[in-house]
Amino acid sequence: MSRLAILLWATDLDRPGLAAAPFVYAAAAAALDAEVEIHFAGRSVRLLVAGEAARRATAAAGGRSLYDFMQDAARGGARFLACSMAWREYVAAGETTIPEFAGHAGATAFVARTLDPDWRTLVF
Repeated sequence: MSRLAILLWATDLDRPGLAAAPFVYAAAAAALDAEVEIHFAGRSVRLLVAGEAARRATAAAGGRSLYDFMQDAARGGARFLACSMAWREYVAAGETTIPEFAGHAGATAFVARTLDPDWRTLVF
């Protein structure tokens, strides 16, 4: 089985048209029957908070929301994992998460994927 881990590190939440790209790649990999993990680091962990991605349209003229693209990837089986350190920095206690949120995986988990010959990685 093919495996792909995607790291969202420099993803700009204020430019949702560009921020949709990692989820397009994740959905494509899932459609090819790959196991897919999306690791959210830095400010991108905010996308795992309910409502954050849904309110970001990917086109000025009312394009799909960023959350729509995230759901495409999730429907294909992509797992959404948050960096614990970024989570503590950017997510307040008690904030509700999206249903697709699968848990925490820190830097070591992503680095382990990069070192594992069974995994391929992309960084956005």
